[in-house]
Amino acid sequence: MEQTKITVEAIINADKKKVWDYYTQPEHITKWNFADPGWHCPTATNDMKVGGIFNARMEAKDGSFGFDFGAVYTEIHKGESFVYEFGGRQASVVFKEQNGQTKVSVTFDPETENPLEMQQQGWQAILNNFKNYTETN
Repeated sequence: MEQTKITVEAIINADKKKVWDYYTQPEHITKWNFADPGWHCPTATNDMKVGGIFNARMEAKDGSFGFDFGAVYTEIHKGESFVYEFGGRQASVVFKEQNGQTKVSVTFDPETENPLEMQQQGWQAILNNFKNYTETN
């Protein structure tokens, strides 16, 4: 049986190079990579090559909970798209320039512990944070 994939998207009012850079550079990732204002991403590292490792620490600002999100890149088309694996799942991120704006599409394999809608909302919230950060910086 084919596993359901979830896609979240945002159109960012910025050119594709800026959007790619803000999405992949650790100094920017730490500013947007969280789903809720009560959380933050204090550290991130990103070795942007096939076989390279991405790691971001995500935690509640009050210190009550946190986790490391780690992934390994399996495919990279610089400035265009990339694919990574994490915990036996896969995600792809595609950047498409449209009339001076950039559409970012993230498609991922959901996990089995939480409802699909909750996962979609969480990943969309992170992408919305990315959009807001990129457009205002």
